[in-house]
Amino acid sequence: MEKINAKITGIGGYVPDYILDNEEMSRIVDTSDEWIMQRIGVKTRHILKPEQGSGTSYMMTRAVKQLLEKTGVKPDEVDAVICATTTPDYHFPSTASLVIGNLGMKKAFGFDMEAACAGFLYGLETGANFIRSGRYQHIIVCGGDHMSSMTNYEDRNTCPIFGDGAACVMLEPTTEEELGLLDGAYYTDGQGYQPLHMAAGGSAKMPSHESVDAREHFVYQEGRTVYKHAVLNMCTAVDTICSRNGLTSDNIRFLVPHQANINIEESVAKRVGLDTDHVMVNVDHMANTSGGTLPLALWEYEPQLKKGDKIVFTAFGAGFTWGASYLVWAYDGAAEAAKSPARFYKEGQISRQEWADYCAGRE
Repeated sequence: MEKINAKITGIGGYVPDYILDNEEMSRIVDTSDEWIMQRIGVKTRHILKPEQGSGTSYMMTRAVKQLLEKTGVKPDEVDAVICATTTPDYHFPSTASLVIGNLGMKKAFGFDMEAACAGFLYGLETGANFIRSGRYQHIIVCGGDHMSSMTNYEDRNTCPIFGDGAACVMLEPTTEEELGLLDGAYYTDGQGYQPLHMAAGGSAKMPSHESVDAREHFVYQEGRTVYKHAVLNMCTAVDTICSRNGLTSDNIRFLVPHQANINIEESVAKRVGLDTDHVMVNVDHMANTSGGTLPLALWEYEPQLKKGDKIVFTAFGAGFTWGASYLVWAYDGAAEAAKSPARFYKEGQISRQEWADYCAGRE
């Protein structure tokens, strides 16, 4: 029997129209564009307003709808939907079940995964294993978060970091050697509660007047501690993947790091020896969308990807959770496109509104 592996055959994405820039952020909290850019590298972030849509399932539904249209896969042909998110619409039902219901996927099963910012990595490996079993043909893996729903806009240290957005990939089987998701290294140490957590809202500390008054339903982060662990562990995971697969700066087409902080991304890229042309970066205009950062980067850079490109993913999140994956790309994103709209936006060649229209899926 031929060996079956999982390849990505399409990407869909969605971010809200509303863009919160640093100028407006400085009117909300005591901060400045200079302070944010120096410490985080974020210029703008997308925010889901209640009048536009409700919850993570809205963004994921929009992303999956785009994915189905791009790949030509019908809703009844989808076997499963896996949603990596820290901000589900509800404790239950799952966000995946809402996406499945919204799009009329009559034959699909679905579930959520919660591994914070490393969730998409874990979800990708899980979905790939379903494909490798030989029983499934179309697995959708989503990553995304409604981070503004858990961001304290009175905390100048955390509120500039986060944005909202979601993206997804289609996984299908391949018997072509050296193609698809080829390796992964994933870790959880269980020691990361104190530096990065939400104190209340779960079964350990249920919502109460006291917890709301104490603002314990927002992200709490000790930035320096998280930064140190993120750089060390992401670099170690990438080293592991590279050494096992003979990957170097000479043959890696793209490193896709978790988009949490431009300084973290630069540190990991330097460790691998990659210049900026080989690192996917969108933190400057997307901010940290948690489970959404890796697939949103793929969504933006898709026009630059060609069959055979070697790609290394890495992420780090609360828990602590982290890891790295190695994937060989399976199709030409757009042979005629030298740059993605993200590049045009960053270089000032398209307007902020044109970028928002692109992200929202409008012509």
